[in-house]
Amino acid sequence: ELQQKVEETEVLKMELQMLETERVRLSLVEEKLLDVLQLLQQLRDLNISKRALGKILLSTLESCRDPQPGKAQLLEVLDTLQQELAACELLHKQPTEQAQSPRSLSNPLVISC
Repeated sequence: ELQQKVEETEVLKMELQMLETERVRLSLVEEKLLDVLQLLQQLRDLNISKRALGKILLSTLESCRDPQPGKAQLLEVLDTLQQELAACELLHKQPTEQAQSPRSLSNPLVISC
């Protein structure tokens, strides 16, 4: 009976470790997604064309077509999209304070279509 309790404890420890790992992964995804949404908000404020945004998105998806081994595909796509958006020339043509001006929306990360 004691051996069974020890085994159950070990299983619970492993499950807890897996949950903690997943929590950290989801936290990283959330952080990256917020970064991407903020960049999209800035570009929307600068009136970037839908065509230009479409090109950025297609470029991102094309570069992430073959996932790199050992890297979560979702995080890879978000990383690449963030890099593509951050490299957008429109963001660099505007003064920094204008590109980062807050909107009067209740949630600044909401992007209307």
